[in-house]
Amino acid sequence: MDDLNALAHEHLAAARASAHGRSAHLVLRQEPLRQSVIALTAGSVLDEHNAPPAASLQVLIGTVRLTAASGDVQLAQGALHPIPQERHGLRAVEDSVVLLTAVND
Repeated sequence: MDDLNALAHEHLAAARASAHGRSAHLVLRQEPLRQSVIALTAGSVLDEHNAPPAASLQVLIGTVRLTAASGDVQLAQGALHPIPQERHGLRAVEDSVVLLTAVND
């Protein structure tokens, strides 16, 4: 079993060292379930993309802004939020790490 706290800090360090300001790790893959740790430095973004059939975002470190046509939501450490069923993106307000949980068909 992975230690999420250790993974979060490891990937935040990797994101800080990356020219793109990002680092990710697939924590769990038990189809159709996938969980990934994603680290972003302040100002880094995940461009707009399609939503899986079901997904949630949990903020492990920092603050992020989930962007979507239906409205943006700012999420701080500890927040757990569903991913909207529409195209969406993610921007790090500060150095941040999230746990993305997705169910794909």
